[in-house]
Amino acid sequence: MLIEHRGRSPFVPSSAYVAPSAVLCGAVTLGERARVLHGAVLTAEDGEVRTGSDVVIMENALVRGRRHHPAIIGNSVLVGPHAHINGARVEDEVFVATGACAFPGSVVGAGSELRINSVLHANSILPPGTVVPIGWIAAGTPEARLFEPGRHDALWEVQRELDFPGTVYGVPRGTSMREIMARQSDHFGAHLDDRVLGDDPADGHPTDRRPPEA
Repeated sequence: MLIEHRGRSPFVPSSAYVAPSAVLCGAVTLGERARVLHGAVLTAEDGEVRTGSDVVIMENALVRGRRHHPAIIGNSVLVGPHAHINGARVEDEVFVATGACAFPGSVVGAGSELRINSVLHANSILPPGTVVPIGWIAAGTPEARLFEPGRHDALWEVQRELDFPGTVYGVPRGTSMREIMARQSDHFGAHLDDRVLGDDPADGHPTDRRPPEA
């Protein structure tokens, strides 16, 4: 399904494949020979999503672009099933395994691996060639440190300086969930004006549309 959001439409080159049950919403640009498999969602909320060439985004993965943190995926990247790339930059030849997450403002260095259910925290920079083991967390800047499960206190010493609530929700730490969710409801309310493409002959084919402006 291709959806116009905030007046922006997806661009799919003729060499790419998007499964019928996948969703591309808003300013999403696929690279050559990209493959988006069943149930995957690429949504450019108030930002952009861009992929390089030979990228495979597998079943039920989520790639979300944000205003200040577009989701940028390099060349020859695998995004595994149920993975979550949220406002992150993923450089070339990265392996993102099943259930792995990269949060807003983070960078996954070229040739790195986020293994099953691992996490790269907001605003954290993973150096090229780094492996984050199964279930581990990487956090910190200018170079992320690796934390095995159970090291909450040590992780928090790094994590609290990364400003997750400010980066993701635009609020200071300690803001009530009532206020956060009122803001989130307003933000996602923009989807009330979305338009599913393809029903009107004037829409043409997605490969006929110009890609979103850089």
